[in-house]
Amino acid sequence: MPIVVRIDMELARRKMSVGEFAEKVGLTPANVAVLKNGRAKAVRFSTLEAICRVLECQPGDLLEYVEE
Repeated sequence: MPIVVRIDMELARRKMSVGEFAEKVGLTPANVAVLKNGRAKAVRFSTLEAICRVLECQPGDLLEYVEE
């Protein structure tokens, strides 16, 4: 898939666990894993907003287009 999700890099920078992140964003750890592993087909803007708020980042810090 040409869109790569970089949540794992942002979590590592902040030394935040997946469980802590999931709780703060309001997602299940399983849904965070789906996002991290690139298996998500879509992301709601409200979810993206919550992720950016918790990680104090911009959407472009989380998403990257990689040509196949």
